[in-house]
Amino acid sequence: MQQPLRFCMVSTFYPPYSFGGDGMHIYRLSNELARRGHSVDVFYCEDSFLLMNGSHPTTGFPNHERVTLRPLKSRAGLLSPLITQQTGIPFFKRDLKEALEVKKYDVIHYNNMSLIGIKALSYGSAIKLYTAHEHWLVCPMHVLWKYNREVCTEKTCFRCQIRGKRPPQIWRKTGLMDRMLKHVDCFLSPSRFTLRKHLEMGLDIPIRHMPYFLPKPVDFRAGQPKQSNNIPYFLFVGRLEYIKGVHNLIDVFRTRTNFRLLIAGDGEYRKRIEKQAEGCANIQFLGRLGQEELAGLYHNATAVIVPSICYETFGIIIIEAFSHKTPVIVNDLGALPEVVEDSDGGYVYRSEAELVGAMNKLAADRNHRDELGENGHRAFLKYWNEDPHLEQYLGLIESIQQQRKSGLQIRAEQSVSTAA
Repeated sequence: MQQPLRFCMVSTFYPPYSFGGDGMHIYRLSNELARRGHSVDVFYCEDSFLLMNGSHPTTGFPNHERVTLRPLKSRAGLLSPLITQQTGIPFFKRDLKEALEVKKYDVIHYNNMSLIGIKALSYGSAIKLYTAHEHWLVCPMHVLWKYNREVCTEKTCFRCQIRGKRPPQIWRKTGLMDRMLKHVDCFLSPSRFTLRKHLEMGLDIPIRHMPYFLPKPVDFRAGQPKQSNNIPYFLFVGRLEYIKGVHNLIDVFRTRTNFRLLIAGDGEYRKRIEKQAEGCANIQFLGRLGQEELAGLYHNATAVIVPSICYETFGIIIIEAFSHKTPVIVNDLGALPEVVEDSDGGYVYRSEAELVGAMNKLAADRNHRDELGENGHRAFLKYWNEDPHLEQYLGLIESIQQQRKSGLQIRAEQSVSTAA
């Protein structure tokens, strides 16, 4: 059995001071490590969350007793993340530098560093990992979403930042990024797609494919059959933003009243989508829901639709659906198709006609729907729950320890199949 290790997680955001899936992954990983006997310190930037959210969160997230939270706050307040965004240097985060260089951590795991500062990668001498939750290392807008209208296929970063109302990051032209990346032992990519993107866009880094995970859900409906409803429903779960593509589903369901669309989530784009869906009695907006409410919706949905029109780095909603034995229908873009291909747990569509065809097949044939759901669930247990993830994660750390002793370097993996 591996000896307990001392971990340090560093991220701009951490629940409840967070917005998306990257924070939740760090939360799950930190607490799973703690449950297995390791200790975890978590540094996150409270100032950055307040800058973007405007107020403190109203919900709480319980942490294991071996997880210690170390929020970064500065007398400079909101000025601190703004200066870091411009310089790449954590000027007002001395506590972070002192901790990483003085405390004897075994592993420092960096995550979303956009408002922590890339310079922090040089702090300390522990084994260093970096998870690319977004495309921030190769895109100052994080998501390779160009001019706020389309996926990026050719870099024009300065103009894109101006149109996106973000101040250009001059430090990216200084060579600071390249110098700091050399301090990291291994980069982790949630998908093979994102791994390839980072290499294709010019990064020369040791990078491994390591997908996200979810804990096994509590099956409070164990033994209960799927509900049979006269009008089957399809489910969307996620933030309501333009890049999530929900608006592309409205007209599809407007003309197909034999199906319902349930939309679980909230966001800045919600009012526009609600206006677009006016008069559609078969489209229902549920708002943000808790895990138990979502579990019931997943359980009885004909399928979960993931219509994202941006380059997702993974598809956490897909494996949430699989954990409840529900198949998925996903847009053929970014990392979404590979999760379906690795599981045979649903359909990939490239046009509205293919989307509608998949919906019709799943709604008409319950046995086929359940077969795909079982396929997805088997893949979830094999690849995407805490046991295989922690085995791979801790195994990587052990291999880096051995390679450090022998003076070897981790090599980039050009293409790694989860299903291999």
